[in-house]
Amino acid sequence: MRDISRRQAIIGLGAFTLVLAGCSEEEAPKKGAAGQSGNKAGAMASYGVGQQFKATQPVSFDVLYNNHPFYPLKNDWLFWQELTKRTNVTIKPVAVPLSDYEKKRGLLVGSGQAPLIIPKTYHPQEEAFVASGAVLPVSDYLDLMPNFKDLVAKWKMEPELDTLRQSDGRFYLLPGMHEEIWADYTFAVRTDILDKLKLEVPKTLDDFYAMLKAMKKEYPDLYPMTDRWSVPNPGGNLLKLIAQAYGSKGGWEYQHATWDATAGKFVYTGAMPQYKQMIEYLRKLVEEKLLDPESFTQQDEQAEQKFNSGKSFVISTNAQSLINDYRPTLYKTVEGAKIAKIPVPIGPVGEYKIGSRLENGVMISKKALQNPNFVAMMQFIDWLWYSEQGQEFAKWGVEGTTFTKDSSGAYKLAKDVDFVGLNPGAPKHLQKDFGFSNGVFAYGGTTKLLNSTFSEEEVAFQDVMNARKPWPVEPPHPFTDEEREQASLWETPLKDHVTQNTLKFILGERDLGEWDAYVKELEGKNMTTYMTLVTTAYERFKKDHG
Repeated sequence: MRDISRRQAIIGLGAFTLVLAGCSEEEAPKKGAAGQSGNKAGAMASYGVGQQFKATQPVSFDVLYNNHPFYPLKNDWLFWQELTKRTNVTIKPVAVPLSDYEKKRGLLVGSGQAPLIIPKTYHPQEEAFVASGAVLPVSDYLDLMPNFKDLVAKWKMEPELDTLRQSDGRFYLLPGMHEEIWADYTFAVRTDILDKLKLEVPKTLDDFYAMLKAMKKEYPDLYPMTDRWSVPNPGGNLLKLIAQAYGSKGGWEYQHATWDATAGKFVYTGAMPQYKQMIEYLRKLVEEKLLDPESFTQQDEQAEQKFNSGKSFVISTNAQSLINDYRPTLYKTVEGAKIAKIPVPIGPVGEYKIGSRLENGVMISKKALQNPNFVAMMQFIDWLWYSEQGQEFAKWGVEGTTFTKDSSGAYKLAKDVDFVGLNPGAPKHLQKDFGFSNGVFAYGGTTKLLNSTFSEEEVAFQDVMNARKPWPVEPPHPFTDEEREQASLWETPLKDHVTQNTLKFILGERDLGEWDAYVKELEGKNMTTYMTLVTTAYERFKKDHG
């Protein structure tokens, strides 16, 4: 579950890099867990895979807490009580509203006031805090985390972890890890309209376009599609999905550099021919009035209102939005309406499942190294976020209270508890009333655990997506501190120019005949020099670390 998009969360990176660049640097902690004999208070002497972690004495750790408005923090949640009962650890949440989380986290880390445990961090956000030494190189302390190491070995996660490594070969973020790529975000489509028009669920981008055309012909006064998730990142999910279909990155997933496997080098994303193809496709949708032009600027509430009132038939979705945001209102408002979450339409790159097995992760404040409970803290993090027992607990709660298991090991919510519409009408809610399936603590894990809360409909969607080939992991290209400082001066103006002109091209405010002029404008904003920096970093890392 993702409370905020992975790529949406990257926005503040450059600004925080500049803020932290002036902080005084301290000597980085030495590699390995050696020398921690003075801060093992509360730690288990023998702790291993599959073992319940329980501190040998009561300990407490402060955690930066992303307070989600759908399930606002409650101090009496069963999650807190049971966690302490099982682990002898008391969590002290430092609550920050979801809407302000990225900014507040940057300020707290930059000022040295951050809690010890800093979850809900999406790579490459951690890079802003590396140069100052504000966060630990967590890869140095993996010997304290047997469950983490076990998952990396079993699931062959080394290539993904390499993408987190900095120029020193270390990584500074403990990522959530999925056994397989989890595809969740796609489009919701009014299937009753498809039935009326005798259309199949679209499989390709061409099918998707033809579907919108048919809807427009039948309902000429409406935009067949309106979209959401455009604030603060215009076209966040829409651009992401269309760009992926052409082999590029857009929207939430936009990054300056994309690996061109054919050429064997990195290229600047916003100038790629494939990025232009994404723009051309969306320009066609807008020009033919198949896509509401307000999709790129409107608030989610506006998009939902249009869709749920029957004024549009297609909108971005994920599993929870389908159940929580659309069906309850739409089915009451529009008689006979039916909607489904369709598999992501396929583009020229073919049937790939594009994404990462890594999720948001945990940074550790540099203060933790001096904490007498440091080793116990790392064991606790390892158990809660990476052990089978901890992941089950964070997701499902307490067996016999919030869920049961049958003889095959299948999970079932308690009859009086609802979550993602599994028990509609139940008086209690797994997140709101108990604190489980909380995006701060519950992510990652086996495909079985991931699928355990899915309806038959969602499992069918996952089956289609899991049959597709995984997109190859891009090679790492980490900057040195000096390179990162220089790159940060270029990235914001480059990103702003790409974003502004992407919208201008799509909305017809700039003619696509000016594409070459746009690329030259990027060159004037140091695109070529930036890519030289990326290439240098890639070649250096390959030479030093293989």
